[in-house]
Amino acid sequence: MKINMSVPSTIVSVKSIALKAPGRGEDLLVKISAPTTGGNLPIILFAHGNGSSLDGYSPLTDFWAAHGFVVIQPTFLDSRTVGLTHDDPRKPRIWRYRVEDMKRILDNLDLIESAVPGLSGRTDRSRIAAAGHSFGGQTAGNLLGLRVLDPETKKDVDLSDSRIKAGVLFATAGQGGDNLTPFAAENMPHLNVSFTHMTTPTLVIVGDQDYTPQKYQLTVRGPEWMSDPYFLSPGAESLLTLFGAEHSLGGIPGYEVTETTDENPEHVALIQLVSWAYLCHSLDIEHDSWLAVQKSLSEDTNPIGRIESK
Repeated sequence: MKINMSVPSTIVSVKSIALKAPGRGEDLLVKISAPTTGGNLPIILFAHGNGSSLDGYSPLTDFWAAHGFVVIQPTFLDSRTVGLTHDDPRKPRIWRYRVEDMKRILDNLDLIESAVPGLSGRTDRSRIAAAGHSFGGQTAGNLLGLRVLDPETKKDVDLSDSRIKAGVLFATAGQGGDNLTPFAAENMPHLNVSFTHMTTPTLVIVGDQDYTPQKYQLTVRGPEWMSDPYFLSPGAESLLTLFGAEHSLGGIPGYEVTETTDENPEHVALIQLVSWAYLCHSLDIEHDSWLAVQKSLSEDTNPIGRIESK
């Protein structure tokens, strides 16, 4: 797929910036990546999948930064680098800590920007997106309007944030209730979610061979479960389905990482382009690239994926 894009910019990445987080148990560490030149740069907050860290997902984050975005990546408490014990009292609320971490980043953008030489004053805070993979998709989804039936209060929790103007959800869990296995219902009650209030413009990306939720006994359904965020959310505008892709979607968690069982550079390249073009469109930066991406994929005689829109 050939789309006219500017030459990738040189980027700078700074880690680990420590944000004070009272009540969390330890500081929140974040990484920030940004182009070395340019102004009015939009921002992406990226939420990693279960067990990963701020060091993951460079195929996405480096690409976005090289093409005009400031990308901020936290390390959540479930990261293998943190090493919480199985009986840590924070474990049942990990899903909530994750969302609070994302909001903490939004509250501390001045501090974060100042940690990157030359970045202060170059961001556009009216254009902020949230994105995430797997568990990180639910984390980002909360900011977009997805609601979790809080396991403690049994009430829907509205954790949406008006500072977030768009989102991209990668391989994100679908609806709960009868869709969950008995194991998931008992051990992962935060998977009981509602998409009814997810009204922020969103792109959903899935693989049609993503059986990871079945492998870990999360749902009684197949890969189509991961498309629920698109079909059940009023704000989800488009769905990219990758043919033959599994949970890692060809390798977005990183280059040559062990969890990628379906390494496919073509899938990764398509995701890079589609996600970038969609964010440019949904944040009202420019619209031609998004139109061109959709047209090019629809006219491909041997496509590796499909975009559908409401």
